[in-house]
Amino acid sequence: MSGEKMSASFVIFGATGDLTHRKLMTAFYSMIRDGLLSDDFCIVAIGRRKLSTETYREQVCASLGKFLKSPVDTKIWQRLERMIFYYEFDFTQSDGYRDLNSYLAKRDKESNTKENRVFYLAVAPSFFETIIHGIERGELASSCRGFCRCVIEKPFGKDLETAKKLNDTILRVFPEKSIYRIDHYLGKDMIQNIMILRFSNLIFESLWNNRYIDNVQISLTEKLGVETRGDYYEDSGAMRDMVQNHILQIVSLVAMEPPVNLKMDSIRNEKQKVLEALEKIDETFLENNVVFGQYAEGFIDGKKVQGYRSEEKVDAKSETETFVALKLQIENFRWAGTPFYIRTGKRLKEASGEIIIQFKELPHSLYNAEKNLAKPNLLILRIQPKVGLYFQFNTKDYASHSGIIPITMDTGASDAAQGNTPEAYERLLYDILRGDGSLFSRWDELEAAWLFADKLIEYREQKKTDFPNYAAGTMGPKRAFDLIEKDGRSWVDMH
Repeated sequence: MSGEKMSASFVIFGATGDLTHRKLMTAFYSMIRDGLLSDDFCIVAIGRRKLSTETYREQVCASLGKFLKSPVDTKIWQRLERMIFYYEFDFTQSDGYRDLNSYLAKRDKESNTKENRVFYLAVAPSFFETIIHGIERGELASSCRGFCRCVIEKPFGKDLETAKKLNDTILRVFPEKSIYRIDHYLGKDMIQNIMILRFSNLIFESLWNNRYIDNVQISLTEKLGVETRGDYYEDSGAMRDMVQNHILQIVSLVAMEPPVNLKMDSIRNEKQKVLEALEKIDETFLENNVVFGQYAEGFIDGKKVQGYRSEEKVDAKSETETFVALKLQIENFRWAGTPFYIRTGKRLKEASGEIIIQFKELPHSLYNAEKNLAKPNLLILRIQPKVGLYFQFNTKDYASHSGIIPITMDTGASDAAQGNTPEAYERLLYDILRGDGSLFSRWDELEAAWLFADKLIEYREQKKTDFPNYAAGTMGPKRAFDLIEKDGRSWVDMH
């Protein structure tokens, strides 16, 4: 990745937290390595702990040593170190924001940032509005003479009502074009590759419709449980944590029409149309096309693990879902009749992220008539942990006289031709700095996603489910398999 070197003051609220140390600082390090940050750049790290800038820098260096995939390069670290400034501040205290603004003005001048500012809220969602109110009262945004942008981590609200309230608060301070609702999944290489794969390859785009595609499967599965995030997960569940954001964003990228150009709003407009075309949710849909699950104790890689209700900070009688499977229809000309099957969950047998395009079988195959083993063509976009494309097609079995076997073409990001692939946050932070919001949700996208998700969440909260209903180390509840098998299909598992 290469491009213009960016100048700005990057202000992080919650700078002592795990997200900053694990993701943001490693991203800045990588951006310096890749030549994407100017020396006229500073990071103002805001935290409530009593730390000096020198001590904070030492902590960041230690985190880089822990989280980077390769040893810390001294020259790169020295450049990053000079950019980092710690500012002790309790951001719940409204009277301190004017002092913060004065400090930022000083930093803008000394670091020659061209008075560009980015405010990154790496804090718990309960503090979002508190900080936005403080930015407004302290005139941190209105005093900007360059660009001024606000970055919000998920979850953006708990439902449509709270999302609207938060959005209205932010819009009082930042215009829509300056709001970046970040979803790290959209920074992953293979997610960014969806549009390139479709719109620069005739072989795929000409077949990318209901005439040739039998079904689409999106699986985002985890071996991990909720770890220490039991209190967060009790309020979110898999619907809010995964479906409302990551999965619906992926669906929109897979299903969208070609945009008229690659400008930010052109891409967002086409994604929005997909969300608006999702089939209407009624009682029949909820009864037949939705499966919720919660994990019981079981075994992961031969090690016994506890059930969700036994996790730390989880109610012993919790009705929170840790698994969701859905069958969706997109009611437009391109996709009518082609189902999208979704599954996501925790404590499953496999940890992976995949988009599976299963093509239709030939209407009349000479070779199937002879009872040979031709298989449907598959295109698999592997998001994680292995990144790459997998394509399955049929060819002659050279070990026999007339047999057919499916063979595969498999490419991964470890291929030397792929270069040094950046982490998701490096891509997203660079897009924020250069003002490209293509991979960030616009409000109308978020609103459409919440309109869809709220109905499923309400159904889950009202419906009594016999939880727990799948053992850790399996691939989910039996009903998730019934969901797809009743259509004469099955979940594609290439592991």
